[in-house]
Amino acid sequence: MFLTLEGIDFSGKSTQAKMLVDALSAERAVCFLREPGGTPISERIRTILLDKKNLELTDRAELLLFSASRAQLVAGVIRPALARGEIVICDRYYDSTTAYQGAGRGLPMDAVRAINAFATDGLAPDLTLFIDIPVDEIERRRAAAGKGFDRMEAAGREFFRRVRDGYCALAAAEPHRFVRIDGTRTPGDVHAEVMAALTASPLYQLHTP
Repeated sequence: MFLTLEGIDFSGKSTQAKMLVDALSAERAVCFLREPGGTPISERIRTILLDKKNLELTDRAELLLFSASRAQLVAGVIRPALARGEIVICDRYYDSTTAYQGAGRGLPMDAVRAINAFATDGLAPDLTLFIDIPVDEIERRRAAAGKGFDRMEAAGREFFRRVRDGYCALAAAEPHRFVRIDGTRTPGDVHAEVMAALTASPLYQLHTP
């Protein structure tokens, strides 16, 4: 089974992904990945994408770099793990590209979808958990964590409004795959809803020992 977690920056999706891995790994073989990254080549691409020194990176080049990283991850890690019968949990996948580079950057959606399909060789998640927070929550959480912005996080409030709108549109268009979860609650409360959404999935039940 292939699960992905999505959301705008500081939504808590990475925390939820790790909590989900901890909850499942005691009884099941779990492969946990993040995007961009997950292979030596993909991690090098990640460094390029997030480094604030690379402000001249164009929107199209950004899209293609994310997709190149993903293509390497799918071929080298995700498909082999699924073939072994593992549950794959990925912190971001191609929905991030649709939301960030499509809705956020304003690149043509037809091109974004075609590149997503090519990079993944058509591999879609079985279930996507969208951890949703208001855009104003980004700054509050960033300040509370005492963290600076990487290149993507420095894009600005209006950019993240477009990204969130993009995620909401995806969730509305694919209700069979997306579960939208209120990320403004405590991590424990969000985790409980994540687990409830997962255990309600017929595909998950097939993978239950």
